[in-house]
Amino acid sequence: MSMQERIGLKLGEFFDPIYTRDPDGIPFFKMLINGEWFFSVSKKMIDVDTPIDGSVIARVSNATRDEVERAIEVAYGSKPKIRNIPGIERIMIFEKAAHLIMKYKDDFVRTLMLEAGKPKRDAEGEVRATVDRLMLTMEEARKIFGEYIPGDWSDDTTGKIALVIREPVGVVVAISPFNYPLYIASAKIIPALLAGNTVVSKQSSEDPITLLLFARILEEAGIPPGTLNMVTGSGELGDYLVPNEKVAAINFTGSTNVGRRIAKTAGLKKLHLELGGKGMAIVLEDADLDLAAKRCVEGSLKNAGQRCDAISAVMVVESVADEFARKVVDEVRNWKHGDPRDPSVKVGPVINLVAAQRIQGLVDDAKEKGARLLAGGSHKDCYFVPSVIYDVPLVARIAWEETFGPVVTIMKIKSEDEAIEIGKKSRYGLDSCIFTNNFYKMWKVAKRLETGEVTINDLPRHGVGYFPFGGSKESGIGREGIGYSIEEMTQLKTIIFNLEPAGLGKAKKVYL
Repeated sequence: MSMQERIGLKLGEFFDPIYTRDPDGIPFFKMLINGEWFFSVSKKMIDVDTPIDGSVIARVSNATRDEVERAIEVAYGSKPKIRNIPGIERIMIFEKAAHLIMKYKDDFVRTLMLEAGKPKRDAEGEVRATVDRLMLTMEEARKIFGEYIPGDWSDDTTGKIALVIREPVGVVVAISPFNYPLYIASAKIIPALLAGNTVVSKQSSEDPITLLLFARILEEAGIPPGTLNMVTGSGELGDYLVPNEKVAAINFTGSTNVGRRIAKTAGLKKLHLELGGKGMAIVLEDADLDLAAKRCVEGSLKNAGQRCDAISAVMVVESVADEFARKVVDEVRNWKHGDPRDPSVKVGPVINLVAAQRIQGLVDDAKEKGARLLAGGSHKDCYFVPSVIYDVPLVARIAWEETFGPVVTIMKIKSEDEAIEIGKKSRYGLDSCIFTNNFYKMWKVAKRLETGEVTINDLPRHGVGYFPFGGSKESGIGREGIGYSIEEMTQLKTIIFNLEPAGLGKAKKVYL
């Protein structure tokens, strides 16, 4: 497909209420507060550029502080609207939403390709994963059970019983990153609403359109007005959302630096922070090198490496390092890069030119410090060529910093013990993996690595969240997953019954 072809975002009539077209034909999207789609009174717009060629494909409002605070007020006042809806009715709303997403799948896929630069296969996968997450969360929501605790095992509580139940926390602020603009945001919104909370959502200004389409879907599915509110704008909106005392929980995915700032300013509220990562892969001498090379390349290049669970450091035992590196280079050749509208492309552009330049800086620094470039190593505009850099020394920045780009970084180690020690020195602790057929070594690594997840003989992948994931150290707070996300957005309440009026009072002590 020609890179010179003019790019324009086209949507079906179903989405007409959420945008208008400017005189130049570019769609201008509205925000959603209290069931009303509207433009910000600020009159300020933010351009949404496509990483395909840098052209403007859409515009969104830049919300004012007053509008952000109104969104929170509306969400706070709307809490009874959703928490008092029977759970089965909430599930029916989301069942309808799942059908609507699939009905308008092409609109979602097209938008993801244009605003995020995703190859078609990845965009389709993100839509499928969103529907899968929705369906699985609906099933898990049926398991929001309580607990019965008899009191007769203690002198202090004999004659009493307790019921421990889960209740919604209240207003949840969901702040989402650019790399999976539909899936990550929906994975926050879906469990929050199913658990009976209200939501104020803020998506990255790099690619906010797909999530607005999702909000339109939920609106049509019957979510009560005011229970889901969408604000768009620059990152500074977080400064208005996070400290607000009417917000009960913050669910944030993004950089460690921003997460640290959120933790400092949030005040007394629940925090779920999924932050940066430096996914480590360890390849031992007995590993299936073909499998390891294939999975490490996929883990490094998928979504152009823009994944918090990406493999961004491959540590290989010296005796097999050269052979492994050759297999990696061969595998990288299977990952065609280019215009994401080309169905054969597997690696599209990174999100913007600044990101491409940052990745270039990491690769150049490694080369200057002695690493060998085996493939790629350059970019044109937002298109970073899938790269392999070998024998990377520990003094290189790329050995420690999150890459977030399509680079396979290979480092030599003497044993798994050296890899464990390197891992301990990392500020991050999100994901890791090991390739070996030695049970004792895989178990030792799994036990000693300070990461939230260790995968054996495969790449780390959070997928639809069927397994829980989350970080240690500077990679975050809390756990995400089908049921775990619901737990993060609920709180326990203990209800104690005194049964003495029913003749079930304190038992007499028996002394032996």
